[in-house]
Amino acid sequence: MANENHVLEIIAPVSGSVMPIDQVQDPVFSQKMMGDGIGIEPTEGKIVSPVSGTITLVAETKHAVGFRTDDGVEILIHLGIDTVELAGKPFDINVKADSKINAGDTIGTMDLKQIRDAGKQATVMIVITNTAEKLAELTIDTKEAVAGSEVAKALIKLNSKEPTKEVEVDPNEDKYNRIAREVLADVGGSANVDSLIHCITRLRFYLKDEDVPDDNKVRNIKGVIDVARAQGQYQVVIGQEVGDVYDAAIEQLGPQFSDAEGTAQAIKDTMPKKEENLSPWGKVKKGFSDLVGTITGAMSPIIGALAAAGIIKGLLAFVSMTIPGSKVFPLVNTASVPYQVINAMGDSVFVFLPILVGITMARNMKSDVIIAAAIGGVLVHPSFAAMVAKGTNLFSIGSLHVPVQSYGYSIFPMILAIWMAAKVEKWFHKHLPSYLRMIFVPMFTILIVSAITLYITGPAILLLSKGLAGGVEWLLQTSSGFGGMIIGGFYQVLVIFGLHWGLAPIALTEFSTKGYSFWNAIVSPTMIGQGAAVLAVALKTRDPELKELGIGAAISGFAGVTEPAIYGVNLKYRRVFISGLIGSAVGGAITGFLHGKMWGFAGSWIGFASFINPKGGIDGSFYTFLWTSIATTVVAFVVTWVWGFNDKMVTELKEKQASGQA
Repeated sequence: MANENHVLEIIAPVSGSVMPIDQVQDPVFSQKMMGDGIGIEPTEGKIVSPVSGTITLVAETKHAVGFRTDDGVEILIHLGIDTVELAGKPFDINVKADSKINAGDTIGTMDLKQIRDAGKQATVMIVITNTAEKLAELTIDTKEAVAGSEVAKALIKLNSKEPTKEVEVDPNEDKYNRIAREVLADVGGSANVDSLIHCITRLRFYLKDEDVPDDNKVRNIKGVIDVARAQGQYQVVIGQEVGDVYDAAIEQLGPQFSDAEGTAQAIKDTMPKKEENLSPWGKVKKGFSDLVGTITGAMSPIIGALAAAGIIKGLLAFVSMTIPGSKVFPLVNTASVPYQVINAMGDSVFVFLPILVGITMARNMKSDVIIAAAIGGVLVHPSFAAMVAKGTNLFSIGSLHVPVQSYGYSIFPMILAIWMAAKVEKWFHKHLPSYLRMIFVPMFTILIVSAITLYITGPAILLLSKGLAGGVEWLLQTSSGFGGMIIGGFYQVLVIFGLHWGLAPIALTEFSTKGYSFWNAIVSPTMIGQGAAVLAVALKTRDPELKELGIGAAISGFAGVTEPAIYGVNLKYRRVFISGLIGSAVGGAITGFLHGKMWGFAGSWIGFASFINPKGGIDGSFYTFLWTSIATTVVAFVVTWVWGFNDKMVTELKEKQASGQA
């Protein structure tokens, strides 16, 4: 069989000293995470095209340019190390994506002095990003190079074929394995993944280099709904099947990418700390993003269990409620063994919430999960419940009395505790000899962190939490309809950015202080609004694919998960999303005006049981839920049908996609 390989000549994009890629001072490139290639330490700022072909990428910050040859070889030139933080200031790039280019054509300049004055290295990396599929061998001339002169020869495999989205490599491959494989490949593979978690609908990647993934390429994977970048995470929206895709991804990556003992952190620790050069405002934004990311990372894995527990508690309240004169109710006696057993099932997630939060938080912090669980166990120890009931004080200073607190339902004291535990644990690991660590690191960490949490940070945070819960209640009591309308109208906007989990502590604080939540009652119709809007699309459209997608997304929305509706349909046709917001604003206003309360965590239509009062059975809050949910459904559906959607929008969107405008 004839050899179908051929040689591609790569010319130097800049003048300077040539080196193999494994000698550059950036582990992402030196470890060939992006592919094989060349490094050049530039001596002047002129930049030329290394090959002939098409420009595929010009980074927004102008620090990277991508090329594709007619043979399908994909080449990236990366201008400097960590220069993305310079926001394009040292670069003047005069080419655009999709334009044709010849090898040696000038594409721009880079200001070497400005880069080095900013404390960055100006090293230029030339990388063949589809090395595995296309590169057979790379020969480098390590002499001084002049921009436009040949610097390397790449032996290219012309008979290689990249797998496409339409043709799977293995026709018998499991769907979830395929989605995971394609997503992992497009985010840079295991070499670019630091760690991976998931929430109800999204894979949440912590990546070493967030510039690697092409968002449009990931979006086009069959089974992926959309992509978002937020909280320092690369979020791939999958929908209800995210758990299956996550399991497949971890199986392909290896378990170290999901637990606290992985190798990803070791790689991350060798990389430059990008925040060192942030402006003061940049540091504030990063701090807020990190806080939201921390709360999200701690809460996302347990939201499903919280919702399930809420439904159990709601159903239990229904079957045990008393109706005067009824010979049927209560269906179950609250003193019976079955009631006590099922009640324990519903209570367990809330009572032991600090332990669960500690485990998820410790995984994110790369600290000891067992130590974290032990500290959480201290906060919910049964002996404290007895002391709380007696009004026992932890300590008194003059007229100041600090009582023993109950930490069930709480998360912020535990989040801060595990942050401290990670620091304390690391310090003792560093300063204790190895033969003492196994016993004394856990002992000192549990003693120190538990004491600080119980005596200082815990009481302070609970005091602030009670103030927050009181503030929400005050807003809804004094300006109930307006407050409910604002919360209802804008809550699902937060879902787009994945910020909504960061607000979960508001409801948990209300549960811990009052036993019910105003906040959750207002959030419930926001899910119904997006579900009703996408249902209108499904019933009105004549596009069979959109109809099928809309029906599934509507069911998901009515079951309390709106991401499939938002990303799959509603945001694509913006009026549909706005129509859903209008419906949920109406629902929020009604709930706020009628002071609806919610005793569980599950919302939308499926969460009806959460509106049953555990002590009084069906009362005004349940009827508020019914009127609110009906009004939200009707308003969102009608507004979408009349104003928000028509099939002309489908045609226009397909035309834009075909022309590359969407």
